[in-house]
Amino acid sequence: MICPKCNLAQLDNNTECANCGIIFEKYFARQAHLPESGDPITLNVHRKELKAKMGNFIALARELFFHVASPVNSFYFSGRVLVFLLIFFWGWKFVLSPIETNYAGQSFMHLVNLPFHEAGHIIFGFFGQFIMMLGGSLGQVLMPLTCFLVILLKTRDTFGASVVIWWLGESCMDLAPYINDARDLKLILLGGVTGNEVVDYHDWEFILRNLGWLRYDHALAQLTNTVGILLMMISFVWGGYILFKQYKNLGSCLE
Repeated sequence: MICPKCNLAQLDNNTECANCGIIFEKYFARQAHLPESGDPITLNVHRKELKAKMGNFIALARELFFHVASPVNSFYFSGRVLVFLLIFFWGWKFVLSPIETNYAGQSFMHLVNLPFHEAGHIIFGFFGQFIMMLGGSLGQVLMPLTCFLVILLKTRDTFGASVVIWWLGESCMDLAPYINDARDLKLILLGGVTGNEVVDYHDWEFILRNLGWLRYDHALAQLTNTVGILLMMISFVWGGYILFKQYKNLGSCLE
């Protein structure tokens, strides 16, 4: 016979394995009572374990993204409502403005994004010209993304995180006209010149030309703008829900 544990060939009348020492009668008796991997008992156990893991994941996500301290200070709550109304109505102006109008590039938020854009060129300039040109746009989106992670994970301010998601969406929409101009080269850039006037000055003309994607500039611009719109919509829903939860937890004492 063959030992079912160590696969050693031995005499049929052996009661235990000469190699690993298992007692065949006890081994086979124990195996007879174990459920097969596909039987209902095992499947139910697996389902329960999966449900428990999913339940833990959902609870963790709920605590991370929808955390609200209790009680909520009424003065701070009023300020958050004002901020929400501002970004909500202003955000719709960004959403409804076509890329060709370059509303995002002419808004106050463009002045907020610009220092991070230019800093990105400097920071990523150590990695060659292509990454340096791309670094401006990377810096512009990495700054709100970094703020989002810090506010959400460190300070646990879910409403503040929803506001930063709005900023991230706006930053994407601010980039869209720039990408859209890669072939036209008509936008007035920093320094008062256009991409037509200075060689390799327009970030996205350089990036897309080197990638061989110049003909896709309008499609990529639309995609970037759409991502920005979706992020803004998420911020509206998320921020509104957090305010609703905070309203239910309003307290009279100062925090």
